[in-house]
Amino acid sequence: MAASITATPPTESDTTALRRLYFLRFAFAAIWAVLIFATAHTLSPLSAALLVLYPLFDVACAVVDIRSARANRGPVRGLYANVALSTLTAAGLVAAAASGIPAVLRVWGAWAVTAGAVQLIVGALRRRRGMAGQWPMILSGAISTLAGASFVAGAAQADASLGSLAGYAFLGGVFFLISALRLGRARRAD
Repeated sequence: MAASITATPPTESDTTALRRLYFLRFAFAAIWAVLIFATAHTLSPLSAALLVLYPLFDVACAVVDIRSARANRGPVRGLYANVALSTLTAAGLVAAAASGIPAVLRVWGAWAVTAGAVQLIVGALRRRRGMAGQWPMILSGAISTLAGASFVAGAAQADASLGSLAGYAFLGGVFFLISALRLGRARRAD
């Protein structure tokens, strides 16, 4: 299998589609972070809906990414894992929202750890395949795993808040922005 990953270099359409997707993910994360930060200390119907929307948006983005990667013979296994993890997380967040902020932080933390590991692996495979702009994705995946552990730990605090999720989402969006810019720079260099 490793030979098929390195044998097919990424095409311009592969990087263009991924670049657009990364810009979209940045914009969504930035807007979502502002909205969740505004409701960080309460678990209202709005904040609960926003919490469930985030992993569902991640599923939609992963599906777009899978289609693009498949068309360009890129690695997709990790992307399928991401779809499954994010779908389970959305369902878990629906249930956790009824139990309060600590439960939400535990579910989100578990997702951040597992999805971060998947993101790190997908970024490493794409980099090995010769695709530019993957170091930010690798770094973001590693940070996500650490952040996830901190969310789980933060759930035990008396003043648990959703505010840390806003920062996490925004930072993740910044990594998508950096990666999109790096993909654009690499495309112009060709």
